[in-house]
Amino acid sequence: MKPTPNLSTSIGRILCAFQPQITTQKKRLIAGAVFILLATGMDVLQPWPLKFIYDQIFLGKSDNHPAVWRILQTSDPRLLLGILSLSFIGISVLGAAADYASTVLLSLAASNIIAEIRDRLFVHLEQLPLSFHSRHKTGDLITRVTSDTDRLREVIVTAILPFLTTSLTLMAMVAVMFWMNWKLALTAAFAFPVFLVAVSRLTTRLREGARQQRRREGAIATTTTEVLGSIPVVQALSLQKAFAEVFASANRKSLGHSVRVQRLSAGLERTVEVFATSGTAVALWFGAQMGMAKTISPGYLIVFISYLRTAFKPMRQLAKYVGQMVKALASGERIVDLLEEWSEIQESPNAIEAGRLRGAICLDNLWFEYEPGTPVLRGIHLSVEPGEHIAIVGPSGGGKSTLASLLLRFYDPTQGRILVDGRDLRQYKLDSLRRQVGVALQDSVLFAVSVRDNIRFGSKEASDEEIIQASRLVNAHQFIQELPQGYETILGERGATLSGGQRRRVVLARAAVRDTPILILDEPTAGLDGRNESEVSAALSRLSEGRTTLWISHHLPAVSHADRIIYLSSGRILEQGTHEELMAREGQYAATYRLQAAEGNPKRELYAEV
Repeated sequence: MKPTPNLSTSIGRILCAFQPQITTQKKRLIAGAVFILLATGMDVLQPWPLKFIYDQIFLGKSDNHPAVWRILQTSDPRLLLGILSLSFIGISVLGAAADYASTVLLSLAASNIIAEIRDRLFVHLEQLPLSFHSRHKTGDLITRVTSDTDRLREVIVTAILPFLTTSLTLMAMVAVMFWMNWKLALTAAFAFPVFLVAVSRLTTRLREGARQQRRREGAIATTTTEVLGSIPVVQALSLQKAFAEVFASANRKSLGHSVRVQRLSAGLERTVEVFATSGTAVALWFGAQMGMAKTISPGYLIVFISYLRTAFKPMRQLAKYVGQMVKALASGERIVDLLEEWSEIQESPNAIEAGRLRGAICLDNLWFEYEPGTPVLRGIHLSVEPGEHIAIVGPSGGGKSTLASLLLRFYDPTQGRILVDGRDLRQYKLDSLRRQVGVALQDSVLFAVSVRDNIRFGSKEASDEEIIQASRLVNAHQFIQELPQGYETILGERGATLSGGQRRRVVLARAAVRDTPILILDEPTAGLDGRNESEVSAALSRLSEGRTTLWISHHLPAVSHADRIIYLSSGRILEQGTHEELMAREGQYAATYRLQAAEGNPKRELYAEV
């Protein structure tokens, strides 16, 4: 676990990371700061009418103040009382108006900043490679995009903005107190050093507690996401109680950290209260001594004590705001941690547009490992002609799906290279390369939008007619027409309102409308019954015509028609050839094929090593 950085380092890191978003709200921030200064000025002026009322009306004293103050020295006490009362109201109204304006302006700025940060964070997450997403839990990432950004926005509005106002007010009042009587101000200031040490220690513990609490909340979100995303399996296996215990454990740990944070926050506020009362008592005692010695007037003492109490009030508020800000810093650091993640899949500055490719593929001494020292692919050599249909089969964990990921450049090879139309993949611009590859995976991912929009994700420029043609090509048009709103039917999350075969065909329609020269099919018929498999297989045959096709499958009979079959095991090509050639060779492919047939289950993921 990384050590907790100090407060100033954390704030500087967060402000630096969010500088582009902060800059866009510069005008609102400056205007809000001006109104904060105005509100602070009104807070400083507010006690002075009381001083004149007490000294000049009640005691009849006349101080040698500047001319603007001597205007108030009138022979008519009632007129003076009216002027002072109106000035008291005017100061309050101006202060309230300035405070309102600063709150509105800075709240708008904060909300816009956080909205831009959330946009930036989402785009950044989309661009991070599969290696990152395989290391991180989805629930925790969702918490950072939603809950952490929302907490940051809320605290900016409810704590940071008041913190700035309160800090300025405190500094202004302390300055005025020293101007009024520096000796009396020093007597009140004795509590500040002890106060700062106590607050510093409590704040450090509070920040670490807040960081732990946010981590626990991320764990809760992860458990919730996993369970709700797999609810059919959870219910079918009667796992509700087991996962309820996992959730309850995570929830209790989060509660423990939350209670600790609340206890520390309350302790921080009470610490400030004790020092505030002590400082006021000492200043009042010394001030009364000076008043009896006639070195200051009673009105001056009233103003001074008013300032002191008002100054300690911001200190109490600062303790409250510091607690809230510490929690926000924990969220801010989690967001910055995510933004500092980078993709190892980098586009070359000299990368070119792929254009329309022919579809020739060459794997040249291809090695790849997810973890150092554990190769998944070992020295693969393979050439595929444009339009050739290649089936890649073999035992689970042999590296078949890894090949597909490398062709899409989700990862870069550890050693060797992949050539498409004679160029290394890394010489192409990433988006232009991926636009030349159609994909249909075992996990038929659909989104909670209309059928038409799901298909159009394959090509944003596709017309309605092209979408219908693509659907006809893969035998999807008829069942789509029978849906309640046809192509405008909104699908459930991940296409849950469709059957497995229907989902596959919508995914194939998406690949068809993309009209790419290269097609990657990763277990496209896995998990389907006989009827759906037959319909999807027929759709795949039409879809793959004229395209370089790589079909990854455990179902050997489904790919026996391929131009060439590659048998991949332990990251190496053990056999390759047509179905007839491999059967005649009596190797692992033939043994596996016969074993599947003998078991009466051609989809069984069982391979013989001979």
